Amino acid sequence: MSIEAVVFDAYGTLYDIQSVAAVTEDTFPGYGDLITQIWRIKQLEYSWLRSLMGRYESFAVVTRDSLAYTLRVLGLTYDREAFERIIEKYLHLELYPDAMAALGAMGERKLAILSNGSPDMLNALVRNAGLDRVLAATISVDANKVFKPSPPAYSLIETTLAIPPASVLFVSSNPWDACGAKAFGLNVAWIERVTPEAMALACVESETVAPLTLFKALRTQMDELGFAPDYRIRALSELPGIVGRA
Repeated sequence: MSIEAVVFDAYGTLYDIQSVAAVTEDTFPGYGDLITQIWRIKQLEYSWLRSLMGRYESFAVVTRDSLAYTLRVLGLTYDREAFERIIEKYLHLELYPDAMAALGAMGERKLAILSNGSPDMLNALVRNAGLDRVLAATISVDANKVFKPSPPAYSLIETTLAIPPASVLFVSSNPWDACGAKAFGLNVAWIERVTPEAMALACVESETVAPLTLFKALRTQMDELGFAPDYRIRALSELPGIVGRA
């Protein structure tokens, strides 16, 4: 396998989506963590439902609709200013601490993002984090009007970079995304940030499963879809070694 390009998922892979909790907690004290988890679950669910329904809307719309759902079902009242303050955080998500160093160590390969995010969201996010200096492309599924893990979403990598799937390493911490990329024919590295052992321990430490633990059980463990990643790693910092050996 010769790796010519390394393509990253954005949300949850390069960027820590849990970093929105600081804003949700500040806006709704005592609810910050719960809002963050429900919001992300519905955000993903809406992207998949819209793809299945053939009723595409941009990820910016999906993100707003899923936040509105979350606040409504929790019975939380809010004004427009509070709502926009939370939404704005999605343009300023925090990079994982090892992200920039990992990207810098693979500078000889083409580096890109393929994300469900809409172009305006991704461009702002990349610019605000300074990744525009190291990425060859920021690819939004908006070009094909369907969300990952639909195959046409992953086809945008070859369309944009002119590199075939067999020469691309796709990196994601989202199990459903790793499975989708592997099914499409990409080489895949899955970032297993939460181990099954850690999940089991978290579930027995308390009689009540905390919202974050429930979220991790639903969204961080490898799915049973018949596809397995080529590499299971624990952090972005492991990638340069994998690419160097490929």
